[in-house]
Amino acid sequence: MLKRVVLVIGFLSTFSTSFAQHGTVEAPANGTAVTAAPAHGTEAAAPVSEADKIKTENKNFIDHHLLDGHSFDIMVAKNADGTEKHIGFPLPVIFYDKANGFHAFMSSEFHHGEATVESKGGYYKLSHEKIYKTDAAGTINLDEHHHATNEKVLDLSITKSVLMILVTGVLMLLIFGSMARSYKNSLVPTGVGKIFEPLILFVRDEIAKPNIGSKYKKYMGYLLTVFFFILFLNIFGLMPFGINVTGNLAITFALAVVTFLITQFTANKNYWQHIFWMPGLPWPMKIVMMPIEIVGLFIKPFSLLIRLFANMSAGHIIIMSLIALIYYFQNVIAGVAFPFLTFVLYLLEVLVAFLQAYIFTMLSAVYFGMANEEHHHEEAHH
Repeated sequence: MLKRVVLVIGFLSTFSTSFAQHGTVEAPANGTAVTAAPAHGTEAAAPVSEADKIKTENKNFIDHHLLDGHSFDIMVAKNADGTEKHIGFPLPVIFYDKANGFHAFMSSEFHHGEATVESKGGYYKLSHEKIYKTDAAGTINLDEHHHATNEKVLDLSITKSVLMILVTGVLMLLIFGSMARSYKNSLVPTGVGKIFEPLILFVRDEIAKPNIGSKYKKYMGYLLTVFFFILFLNIFGLMPFGINVTGNLAITFALAVVTFLITQFTANKNYWQHIFWMPGLPWPMKIVMMPIEIVGLFIKPFSLLIRLFANMSAGHIIIMSLIALIYYFQNVIAGVAFPFLTFVLYLLEVLVAFLQAYIFTMLSAVYFGMANEEHHHEEAHH
């Protein structure tokens, strides 16, 4: 089981490193001008009201919590002169540029998007958490839709999401490795085993056995891994550090792909027969049903990834929005009502964290059970 945990966590870490989403929106600090070339010439900026300024700050606050980042910012404080102070630590930036090869340095070189980095003869800038190739001045050219047109690089950085995946993988290995060693001496759980053993038995007795049947044992390694992997990441996501890994489409996509591959590669003959040539139907209907069943193969993992992504993201958006409203209204009612409502919803998010781990694991087990279902002859009923 330990080897399976290592393999799955390793795959997910590698997959998420390659496809992790970036997109944190940050306002330029210190009042400096944005190094971007407008498509239709320079226009005078309209005066910004205090309400609009607060709205923008609140939006950036929510984006910071939801989206990935190249540095781990615990919080962003304001200095006396109005400039921003990022409290946290930098992460390794690794990317490939076809003209200048691989590059590696710490994200502090970018100074949160304010500085242009020279590396191996090229110039690079971090804008909205995407790394672009620029000139020496760090110019970001925008099209009419305000999308950057600069050449992008192949980003393989250890982002905030990737870091938390690695931390979760190491934490799982330490916890369940120690539990496995303790069972060699005694079958009575000790330490953290008293907390996690009921959850392990729940996955086995309430998820795996009822949905898979007699062949449940060969899937237990993956089901336990994905259950605790999602659960731990969901719990981390409730911390105020902007950790929203399961609200990242790349991560939920990777999890859904693993479930999809395991389902297809462990399926029996009966499973494939029901997809490509359904027994008991006239051959014209078999031809009609075949494309529907093939499409259904891909709808199942798609529903898995969207369900986990949408539910976790929606919960974070609601909580962060309520916190932002406290600062927006700035009155007694907001100071009392919104914190209470936020606390209630926060408790609900703890329930959702467990629920989403359960749903993903349960549906995975259902798909595994369908892939191993034995053919029952209709003649037995006559």
